[in-house]
Amino acid sequence: MFSASQSSKAQFLDKARQAREERRELKERERAAVQIQALIRRFLCQCRLQREIRREVDDFFGANESGSTKRSALSIFRIARKLLFVFNHKEDKERFEKLCRCILNSMDVENEPKVWYVSLALSKDLTLLWIKQIKDILWFCCEFLKQLKPDILQDSRLVNLHLTMLVTFTDTSTWKILRGKGETLRPAMNHICANIMGHLNQKGFYSVLQILLTNGLARSRPSLSKGSLTAIFSLALRPVVAAQFSDNLLRSLLIHIMSVPAIMTHLATLTPERLAVIESHDLFRKFILFLSREAQCRDVCVCLEGSHTLCLLGNLVYLGSLNDKVLEEETAHFVGVLIHMLSYCQKYVSQKKSNLTHWHPVLGWFSQTVDYGLNESMPLLTKQLQHLWGVHMIRILFSDVLSKKLLENQEIAQLPTQPVSPQNSLPMKNLFKRAFQKSASVRNILKPVGGKRVDSAEVQKVCSICVLYQTTLTTLTQIRLQILTGLTYLDDLLPKLWAFICELGPQGGLKLFLECLNNDTEESKRLLAMLMLFCDCSRHLITILDDIEVYEEQISFKLEELVTISSFLNSFVFKMIWDGIVENARGETLELFHSVHGWLMVLYERDCRRRFAPEDHWLRKDLKPSVLFQELDKDKKRAQLLLQYIPHVIPHKNRVLLFRNMVTKEKEKLGLVETSSASPHVTHITIRRSRMLEDGYEQLRQLSQNAMKGVIRVKFVNDLGVDEAGIDQDGVFKEFLEEIIKKVFDPALNLFKTTSGDERLYPSPTSYIHENYLQLFEFVGKMLGKAVYEGIVVDVPFASFFLSQLLGHHHSVFYSSVDELPSLDSEFYKNLTSIKRYDGDISDLGLTLSYDEDVMGQLVCHELVPGGKTIPVTNENKISYIHLMAHFRMHTQIKSQTAALISGFRSIIKPEWIRMFSAPELQRLISGDNAEIDLEDLKKHTVYYGGFHGSHRVIIWLWDILANDFSPEERAMFLKFVTSCSRPPLLGFAYLKPPFSIRCVEVSDDQDTGDTLGSVLRGFFTIRKKEPGGRLPTSSTCFNLLKLPNYSKKSILREKLRYAISMNTGFELS
Repeated sequence: MFSASQSSKAQFLDKARQAREERRELKERERAAVQIQALIRRFLCQCRLQREIRREVDDFFGANESGSTKRSALSIFRIARKLLFVFNHKEDKERFEKLCRCILNSMDVENEPKVWYVSLALSKDLTLLWIKQIKDILWFCCEFLKQLKPDILQDSRLVNLHLTMLVTFTDTSTWKILRGKGETLRPAMNHICANIMGHLNQKGFYSVLQILLTNGLARSRPSLSKGSLTAIFSLALRPVVAAQFSDNLLRSLLIHIMSVPAIMTHLATLTPERLAVIESHDLFRKFILFLSREAQCRDVCVCLEGSHTLCLLGNLVYLGSLNDKVLEEETAHFVGVLIHMLSYCQKYVSQKKSNLTHWHPVLGWFSQTVDYGLNESMPLLTKQLQHLWGVHMIRILFSDVLSKKLLENQEIAQLPTQPVSPQNSLPMKNLFKRAFQKSASVRNILKPVGGKRVDSAEVQKVCSICVLYQTTLTTLTQIRLQILTGLTYLDDLLPKLWAFICELGPQGGLKLFLECLNNDTEESKRLLAMLMLFCDCSRHLITILDDIEVYEEQISFKLEELVTISSFLNSFVFKMIWDGIVENARGETLELFHSVHGWLMVLYERDCRRRFAPEDHWLRKDLKPSVLFQELDKDKKRAQLLLQYIPHVIPHKNRVLLFRNMVTKEKEKLGLVETSSASPHVTHITIRRSRMLEDGYEQLRQLSQNAMKGVIRVKFVNDLGVDEAGIDQDGVFKEFLEEIIKKVFDPALNLFKTTSGDERLYPSPTSYIHENYLQLFEFVGKMLGKAVYEGIVVDVPFASFFLSQLLGHHHSVFYSSVDELPSLDSEFYKNLTSIKRYDGDISDLGLTLSYDEDVMGQLVCHELVPGGKTIPVTNENKISYIHLMAHFRMHTQIKSQTAALISGFRSIIKPEWIRMFSAPELQRLISGDNAEIDLEDLKKHTVYYGGFHGSHRVIIWLWDILANDFSPEERAMFLKFVTSCSRPPLLGFAYLKPPFSIRCVEVSDDQDTGDTLGSVLRGFFTIRKKEPGGRLPTSSTCFNLLKLPNYSKKSILREKLRYAISMNTGFELS
């Protein structure tokens, strides 16, 4: 019973609660409905009001367009208020345009003050309201300008409209109300204009102009009209001029206007009178002085991204090129500003691509975000920047250096004058022609003399300018070559800069710069930057000059100066390495080292091709080879770096010894040297004499790298298929190697060709007719490598350009194909250089970027670039054509053959082993010394057999004949007769393997069974079985053995020996 009453009570309470909630919900619904209705009524009311206002506005402008009556300023003001009250950007765009036109029309009416819209500014009741209204209208104009695209015709008209509004109401000069008696009102009206400008500036007026300028100018062809550009720039200047060039407004002008790509160039092209305004306000000087304060310059750079900082830089450089007077007076500030801005950009220039970098067409990989919208305007920006390294600005900036006189009249009689070729007296038409023009001045040879204080104002100024150009080179990475070419344009800049360097410090030259390396002061860095710039520019100049210009015309530098400079560079690089500076070098010091070393190596390689320096010029007398070798054995870093960078400071003979030591050490490491406890693995091969090349190729190409370096024993099979007698103790392998090399390098086989003139070998471009020709070239490389590895000299004269490729020089950024071309075809080189010197219009010659060649009776056209046969050679691209042609002839045509041969060669000889040799030295390593044969050395290291000895009369006759009766050519023929190579071994005959031997023989080669006790005794005591006068001397080149009959007379020996070596009979004939 009790539980039932409790249950009914709970139900009652639950129903009561539900009823309460329903009543509350109903009230909420009613309140919400009332609120929604109110909002809708308000919205509908607003829409109705807006429609009515817009209708009223439309009626007003409709009546205005009919032209029935002139609208008063007050009516325009009222209708404008109404429009602004309901203004919506999308809906009221056309109405706003009509309002602007109506206002502008009212300002053009003559002698009707009540019509002039600006007259309301004089009404006490309406002044503040009118100012508020015009501020709003002008800002809406700015809002529209941000969205308009000047390249669209309709938009360009609107741009003009809104700009006219801004121009009209930010300056009182066009207000008719101020004419005559109204002139007294001008100060008050100017104050109103200043108020309006201040309001616009606060809202972001300069940002609007920047967007508009960028949209209209950041493209290959500007889309802004002359009027629009004039208006924009006038608007930009007004606040600055009004504020008397305050720092804040100068900053805004620099950040927003002067950073627009190539705006100064566009002003010069479209509206040059604006540049006159800039000049009249002395704006360039004001910009430079503002930015010369480091904090302000940093602030501007930080506000601008890298691309825009560069655009600002370009505009400042262009302005500088137009203002000589300011540039001369403010050189220090101008240079300082440019260094600061370039250094800011340089912080973000990266050496390589990464996830954090973006590509920039001038800066390269850049770790700030790049505005790709500016890419179209980059060519114009580059043209602006080119003024920085143009002749005009270089003459102004380097005036202190260029004012020096190198002409020494009193020396003219003593110095040989160079002939002036006709083409050099003609006017030059472009940059490259000028770079190649002859310097006609006769002067003293420039050597370090010292005497100029490094802390003097003149030195500091020149150092700053050098820092500027060096920073330009390291920042504007993609136009580096343009900059270097510009800096080398004046023939006398580099010699005069060298003269300036020679005068620095107490002694001049080397000592000062070595001290700078150890001082981490700002002054030292600036001095080193000057040296670095000199090296970079000089290296570039010498790289682009050909041999005629360097050796005969001696453009820029005289040969004696190159000797002095190379001596300085050689010592500087040596000291940097030997004093341990390079080991720990980072950043600028490392860049300096590479710069100086690069210039040094360009001179060294030029000297290797054609000497200008005296004998032993490159050696360091204070470096003892024994000390270097000891340090190399201890793995000292400085010794390794010396060998890596400047091996030429070590005498050639010592480098060859070092090379042989390296080979010996590797042999020991690989177990290829016989010891008391172990014998090396021997590879046996059988070779048919009739198919020597084929058998050698098939059996040796399969061998592993280590087996090729190891001992290889050869057994020959004669034409009858019978094994030839004899045990190979390196002699038979030497014969096999010599025969193989003789066959593969025979031009008749067409694996190799000979150059015209000196007949030196290089891979044949048509060698592809051979099956497996690339494998053949790899095999040839291995055979050549094996000969060098074993110290077997082979008489294979290579073309100089091919030796450079074997050394890997063609991968260097300083390598010039044109310089090497004479070693391939001197006539072709002359023809190409005549194109470079051609003063007329080169297109008249009808050349294209292609090369026609007769290949086995068929004319084949090779395109030097894609589509090259349709691209004519012009004065602008003729230098490229020359380099492309040289590169094609020496590299592209034989690229795969060369790569295969180098691959084979390097499988035996490590690249780092031969990098310490120049191209001529590598030839000597392969083919022996080109010095005259040292008979005393040969006599000292000769072994005698068959009864012969050093005091035997036939041997005495032989040495006497060689020394006194034979010419050097005949002595070379004699050496080739015995050893198969006309040149002596590089390290002397002590290193000839097998040793040079002379054996007394009694019978012909086919009857010879070797020495017997009787034959040895007869030979020793000069007892003859019969007179050998009819027989010729013979030889076994595989054993370096001369077989000499026991002649009775010296005259017979001389006659027979001369006949044998001239017929090159060897063992074939006796």
